[in-house]
Amino acid sequence: MMQAISSNEIIIIEEGSVTLPKGYKAGGMHCGLKRKRLDLGYVVSEVPATAAGVYTTNLFQAAPLIVTQESIAKEKKIQAIIVNSGNANACTGEQGLQDAFAMQQGFANELGIQEHLVAVTSTGVIGELLQMDKVINGIKQILNKEHENENNFLDAILTTDTCVKHTAVQMKIDGKTVSIGGASKGSGMIHPNMATMLGFVTTDANIEQEDLLEALREVTNQTFNMITVDGDTSTNDMVLVMANGLAENNQLTKEHPEWNTFKQGLSIVCESLAKKIARDGEGATKLVEVQVNGGYSQNAASAVGKAIISSNLVKTAIYGTDPNWGRIVTAIGYSGVPIETNAIKVAIGPFTVFENGLPSNFVEEEVKEYLESENVKLSVELNQGEYSATAWGCDLTYDYVKINASYRT
Repeated sequence: MMQAISSNEIIIIEEGSVTLPKGYKAGGMHCGLKRKRLDLGYVVSEVPATAAGVYTTNLFQAAPLIVTQESIAKEKKIQAIIVNSGNANACTGEQGLQDAFAMQQGFANELGIQEHLVAVTSTGVIGELLQMDKVINGIKQILNKEHENENNFLDAILTTDTCVKHTAVQMKIDGKTVSIGGASKGSGMIHPNMATMLGFVTTDANIEQEDLLEALREVTNQTFNMITVDGDTSTNDMVLVMANGLAENNQLTKEHPEWNTFKQGLSIVCESLAKKIARDGEGATKLVEVQVNGGYSQNAASAVGKAIISSNLVKTAIYGTDPNWGRIVTAIGYSGVPIETNAIKVAIGPFTVFENGLPSNFVEEEVKEYLESENVKLSVELNQGEYSATAWGCDLTYDYVKINASYRT
């Protein structure tokens, strides 16, 4: 039984996902791109939805991203997403582009909607052409009731992930219950500024497109762009938001009195998904959070956090439960942010390990014991201003090498 929601309250529904908002269905199936696991999924809205997306910064953009960006540009709306795993359809030239358009056309035909209302996404091995006979055959069957299952969709988008990733929130806006649901995939080739990750967010909010896009970009910079696993930025990453308006609230814009409530809900969903990706890093045993306070600007605080969370030396030290604060300080020093070295304070969990330019007195065995936890927090005080940033990542283990050494074989 769902509890009542009071004004300005946001309820987190961990078991929720992309079908919690009104008017959405999702599903998935095995079409044959993978040996056994589900590899073709979809999300469909009852009506065309206002759409916004953010995309990888990698200059090699996969064919599906090109198709999806062109489609959203036509009307600022989409009604459906078709996604395959097992093959990224990246670096596949003109044929790859035609294959992405064929996926779009095929799913649009099954739904009876215009082609540009279908977004296309792919994830998997780079540089191999899709087996389009299997994909098109799957698209022709995927809307069968046997495949309509939210859990099927969550499974179908995975590659080296070890678990599904989803969450949802609900809130009141204009007295109407508004829901935001999210699902994502990502485990390796994860680095700030979008990586091998796909994020799908649905909402039944009625919202203006330009403000939705601005909110998504801002929230992405604070969540998905603040995670790293291995320093690699992929060719296929995107986060898509669909807003179908079926909650029937007054149109949300930045001037709406409850705009910040919606934006906070979107941020909660994206942060939760981002942290789940970081924790599920290939071979990872720990979620690492870096909290940076006292930056002279938002960019400065973010840059320091990203430098620390991206450091392989920091990540391996955490895996080995080694309280090597020197690696953290080194990362701060090469972050590109001008700092006053004697003003910085560094802590591992509750233990201050560096302050006033010198190592602090701490009991190494206590810090080592703390680093055995599944959730590790590193804190940095820059003492330069009032800006803060949080970054998330994971430890770097032997298993990461094993997984990626044999990814294609």
